[in-house]
Amino acid sequence: MNNAQKKRILFVCVENSCRSQMAEAFGHIYGKGKVEIYSAGSRPSGKVNPRAVEFMKELGCDLKNHISKSLTDLPGGTFDCAITMGCGDECPNVQAVLREDWALEDPKHLTDEEFRRIRDLIGSKVKKLITFLLDE
Repeated sequence: MNNAQKKRILFVCVENSCRSQMAEAFGHIYGKGKVEIYSAGSRPSGKVNPRAVEFMKELGCDLKNHISKSLTDLPGGTFDCAITMGCGDECPNVQAVLREDWALEDPKHLTDEEFRRIRDLIGSKVKKLITFLLDE
């Protein structure tokens, strides 16, 4: 499968520091190179939330080299799927065949247990999404 055939998935939240970063990481894990995965924010914070780094590391995923990116940093073209994380972002400048809002609470101020619950929910949803897109 060459890059032109790969499905392109975008995960968006406001700061691109927590939920969308974890979704991007899960996308790379579950996509196993069969999909192109991107994440961005409408108002990027410039850094990845240290708790996201910590809690993803528990699963063997290293986010310390990830950076918070803006929607303007994305490559052009149409995405197969644009997922917002429940923060009101609608990606008006992003073309996507499928748009979905996962309505996930921002875990940055939640307890460790709740943060892990959101992390695991993101992982489950990303896995289902990639399975669906690859089975199309």
